[in-house]
Parts: sequence; structure tokens; C-alpha cells
Amino acid sequence: MEVQGKIKMIGQTQTFGSNGFRKREVVVTTEEQYPQHIMVEFVQDKCELLDNYAVGQPVKIGVNLRGREWVNPQGETKYFNSIQGWRIENLAAQNQGGSAVPPADQFEPANNLNDEDYDDLPF
Repeated sequence: MEVQGKIKMIGQTQTFGSNGFRKREVVVTTEEQYPQHIMVEFVQDKCELLDNYAVGQPVKIGVNLRGREWVNPQGETKYFNSIQGWRIENLAAQNQGGSAVPPADQFEPANNLNDEDYDDLPF
């Protein structure tokens, strides 16, 4: 699955417990009729993927939906969902990469064509 939008917030890397579990959150605002603010968490070695991104950048994030069950001390079962990122792409870089060839309407038409000139390729 993918989430696409502009970065609204990038959090700092947080470390939990003695095992060194790391998590970093990013909020992306979708660009649709009713924009949504989607929080995506990157964990462990994926935290560094956010280092080269800034607020306002348009991105596409590859995500996995995660769910877990927890039983509280009173014996009630609770369910939690999270959106976990595993890839992030800068959409602005794709849009700026345009073609080096100008559009066809900017070329002059060829007037000096000779019917005797032919393709001399050997095949």
C-alpha cells in the first residue's frame, strides 16, 4: 500500500527499552477533496530514511498496516493499529526531472528533403 501527500511533520527518533527499539514518526497530509493527516511510523533501521526529507515536500510512502491485540490488567482485550513505513520517495524530484528534449512544436519543419537521399544502413 502507499500513502501520498506533503510532509506536515517529521519527529525525532525515539529509543525505547533496554533492547534499543527505535521509532520515528512522520505526518503526511493527503491532497484530495478532504485532506487527511496520516501518521506513519518508521522503525529500527528505517528511521534514517527520513533524514533527507523536510516539511512541505511531496512524498509517496510505501506502508504496511500492522495490528496487535493486548489484554489489559482487568482482562479486557484491546486492539491497536499502526501504519508502518518501509520506503519513501520524493515526488518533487520526479516532477523536476523533465525531458531535455524540447516539445515538437518548437522545431522548424524540414524543407530541404531530397527524395534521392535514402537510409544507408546495412540491414
